[in-house]
Amino acid sequence: MAVTTANLVQGPAELYAGVFGATEPGEATVNSTPAASAWSDLGGTDGGARLNVALTYSVLTVDQLVEAAGRRLTNRDCNIATSLAEPTLENVDRMLNGGTSASGSGWKSWAPASESSATQPNYWAVLLHGWAPAGNRRMVIGRKVLNIANMESAYTKDGKTLVPVDLATHYVSQSVPSFRVIDGTD
Repeated sequence: MAVTTANLVQGPAELYAGVFGATEPGEATVNSTPAASAWSDLGGTDGGARLNVALTYSVLTVDQLVEAAGRRLTNRDCNIATSLAEPTLENVDRMLNGGTSASGSGWKSWAPASESSATQPNYWAVLLHGWAPAGNRRMVIGRKVLNIANMESAYTKDGKTLVPVDLATHYVSQSVPSFRVIDGTD
């Protein structure tokens, strides 16, 4: 089997946050930085960024066959995971899916929202801007996400304080999928 070395991909990705329903970059702009008017750079990451897509299929069986007759997709779970290396209050707000921010001369603060469990969560959008084959760029757009990772901010003598991120995508509509992948081409 021949290997096409230009198809090998290596390198970091940048992570951007936008509001749910944010204007998505057009396909032709995949090799450009997303517009700052719609997407906020979440800063440095540690340990890489991962796109995880888990598919669950139900097995179809019949009495007359010993093999599975087929399978049907019953669940698709898509997550974008990383650790943010910049534990700003703005990143904490996003990763805890919203809260209340305040600021004054020489200070700023954040507090979690006090909502009932039946309250609609604060969905947002995420854009992972990484590398594609042949040195082009790839954009993965999560259109409706929530962070489902537990937050732990460790302050240690010999390590960075990181904000763990596990951004789960959610159903948008029949005509708009929960995520989209765009590759630049030569």
